Amino acid sequence: MTSPRGSLRRSERSRRAILDATRALVAEHGYAKVGIEAIAARAGVGKQTIYRWWPSKGAVVLDAVRALSENGEGQLALPDTGDLEGDLKQVLRATAAEFADPTFDALIRGLTTELAHDLGLAAAYAEHTAELEEAKRQRLRSGQRAGQLSPDADLDIVLDLLFAPLFRRWLLRTGPLTPDYADTLVEAALRAFAPPEPVTAS
Repeated sequence: MTSPRGSLRRSERSRRAILDATRALVAEHGYAKVGIEAIAARAGVGKQTIYRWWPSKGAVVLDAVRALSENGEGQLALPDTGDLEGDLKQVLRATAAEFADPTFDALIRGLTTELAHDLGLAAAYAEHTAELEEAKRQRLRSGQRAGQLSPDADLDIVLDLLFAPLFRRWLLRTGPLTPDYADTLVEAALRAFAPPEPVTAS
C-alpha cells in the first residue's frame, strides 16, 4: 500500500514538473500558443492532474511565477543582514534580472494579458502581490527600527519609488534593466527618505 508520505512526495514532484514545463513552454512558444495538453505532455502527467490543482492555464502560469519568488520552504522572504541599502540593492538587482530574463518576461507578459479578462485570476494575483508587498514592508520596517530609514516614511511611497520605475522601464521597454540602474533606484529612494540628522549641541 502506498504511504501518505510517498504520495505527497510524488505530488510535489508532479507539481514541480508541471511548473517547470509551463515556464519552459511559454518561453519557447509564447503564452498564447501553450495549452494545458502541451503542459501535461511535457511534465509527464495526465491533463486531469493539472485540472485537479488549477482551474485554468492562467492559474498554472501564476503559480509558475509565484514559485520563482519563494524560498526553499515555499515562503516569501527578503534578505535582512542589517544593511538596508545592501539588502535592497540585492532585491532590486534580482528583480531587474528577473524582468530581463526571457523566460520570466514571457510568463509575466502573458499573465498580465490574462488578468484583463479573468477576474478570479486577477484576485489570486492581487493576493500574491499583497504577500510580496508585505514582505517588502517588513524589511523597510526593520530598516526604520535600525535607524536606516526615516521613522515617519510612508512605506508604500518608498516601495513605489523603488519598484515602479523598474516596472515601467520593463513594461514599455524604455531602457536596459541593469544592476547599475537597480542600485540607482535604491540610492535615490534612501536619499529621499533618509533619517533626520542628529541634532548637535552648539
